[in-house]
Amino acid sequence: MSASMSQVPVGAAAAVLQPSEPIPETAVAVEGPDFEKDFSIQELLQTYERIGFQANSLGKAIDIRKWRLSDEPVSPDEPDEYADSDVRARTRCNVFLGYTSNLISSGLRDVIKYLVKHKHLSAIVTTAGGVEEDFIKCLGKTYLADFKMDGADLRRRGMNRIGNLIVPNDNYCKFEDWLLPILDIMLAEQKSSGEVWTPSSFIRRLGKEINDENSVYYWAYKNDIPVFCPALTDGSLGDMIYFHSFRSPGLMIDIVGDIRALNELSRKSRKAGMIILGGGVCKHQIANAMLIRNGADFAVYINTGQEFDGSDSGAQPDEAVSWGKIRAGAESLPMLPWSFRYW
Repeated sequence: MSASMSQVPVGAAAAVLQPSEPIPETAVAVEGPDFEKDFSIQELLQTYERIGFQANSLGKAIDIRKWRLSDEPVSPDEPDEYADSDVRARTRCNVFLGYTSNLISSGLRDVIKYLVKHKHLSAIVTTAGGVEEDFIKCLGKTYLADFKMDGADLRRRGMNRIGNLIVPNDNYCKFEDWLLPILDIMLAEQKSSGEVWTPSSFIRRLGKEINDENSVYYWAYKNDIPVFCPALTDGSLGDMIYFHSFRSPGLMIDIVGDIRALNELSRKSRKAGMIILGGGVCKHQIANAMLIRNGADFAVYINTGQEFDGSDSGAQPDEAVSWGKIRAGAESLPMLPWSFRYW
């Protein structure tokens, strides 16, 4: 055998065995949780920061709630009210949570209820279904089913399918029986006071009336956390308001009051973070409120949308930067179904 046949080709060896540059001392090695040890849930979630891929981003997302104004030095032009060390320690990031109705239909409703009950949120933006399904669950149960059930058969049986969940239509009948008398009272109060309801004051009142600790919006009422719903009539609530308008016309719901309240809450936040679970109106309403303050300081998008169709639901964080809805100059970590901005 010739010498050339027994030697590794120089070009191939150089390509395969390319030497690495020295690793910086600040580099973080990939490492998973060691289940030989006992973990609290908090300690387990902290390990996600070193797992990589989407787990890494989840670990970073948890840091939103850790920020306090005391983490930053007092600036020369700091208002007097924020110069006090105790005030700075108590001033945290205002978290605006947006979600679609399917999350309330599912068992994740209980996670959202926990966040509201323990005051981890400053404001909520959701859809009509995201409101009504919470109250409907207080009146009747939602059941596990299957994605492939026959729609015509379900309609004949009075069963409504949400993905692989089933809601008996009787639950919506119970909702009507519960809601319409409340609408009568709200109309009478409007006429006597001259004050028009807004979607958020409407939801707050329903949270008070349901008086059920299983309800997300009961706790929002108790803890004075505003719930905004720009498309309040886009669901069963709209059906009930429609029916009520024939029986007792005159109930008015003012969306202008709410856009001012949401935008002002955003504008006055020292730090503002948005967590968007899903897309559509709940995503853009919060993002647009962030524009009023020249962008959110923190943002987490969790959805299955794709950006190639030009929809806001699938838009990546950097698109929001171009509109001034997320602040410029921040690190961007877009991925599907997770997208993050500014950590």
